[in-house]
Amino acid sequence: MSESMPTEVRRERMLGVLVEQEFARVAELAEVFGVSTVTVRADLDALEEQGKVRRVRGGAVAAGPPPKGEPSFELSLGAAAVEKALIARAAARLVGSGESVLMGAGTTTAYVARELVARPELTEVTVFTNGLRTALELEPALPRFAVVVTGGSLRRQQHSLVDPLGGRMLEGIRAHTVFLGCGGVHPEAGVTNVNLPDAEMKQRMLRAAARRIVVADSSKLGRIEMAPVCGLPEVDLLITGESADPETVRLLRERGLRVEIAARQRAGGGARVSRPA
Repeated sequence: MSESMPTEVRRERMLGVLVEQEFARVAELAEVFGVSTVTVRADLDALEEQGKVRRVRGGAVAAGPPPKGEPSFELSLGAAAVEKALIARAAARLVGSGESVLMGAGTTTAYVARELVARPELTEVTVFTNGLRTALELEPALPRFAVVVTGGSLRRQQHSLVDPLGGRMLEGIRAHTVFLGCGGVHPEAGVTNVNLPDAEMKQRMLRAAARRIVVADSSKLGRIEMAPVCGLPEVDLLITGESADPETVRLLRERGLRVEIAARQRAGGGARVSRPA
């Protein structure tokens, strides 16, 4: 999946996984980043030489406390990395050749972009995004994919393009599917975001797509953030991870939201998707 990713970027993301999880196995990191275990061991050795991780039997642990202040996009991408990768794999399977896709900015949608690129049989897909990092993840699929960036004003925290002018292009399109990340999914408050500019862009994207899919790791379930995005009836599908709180999932389903759980295969590779009965 990611042998072509710059080495330093991969190592920074790997460090993010270790900061988030405290410990990760070599085989787990190889699955997340789509590289060989030999490459993972070399990356961990390099990070250990820099004093950032400590090698232990079977894997590594972060060498120090989490960095202070707002983490970089790359470090955020490492948070819940295994879960996000499985969610993204399940989401990417829902796209067919010849379709058009809208993708919001954010770390989980960046994982979805990576999984779309990893499907060599997927062709003639047009992707519209307001996320600069999402667009860069899609670049290796050119010319199989057409990638269109919305334009607008750059917001540093998420490398996202927002109003003014960010949503003008969205008024003239109707995509098959939109994939959106979020800050929280709550049975009563619906889907929320941590900031207003990105929330407003997500609202525009929802209006511009026929099928509306939210991708959110389990830590987002039950949370309410400041900026409303939409109510649960405006979402066709939520894909989350197997660590999701069962009671919250039950309440979301009771309110009519279709929820799928992307879980690790117990034998073999890939993601197992659990659907409601």
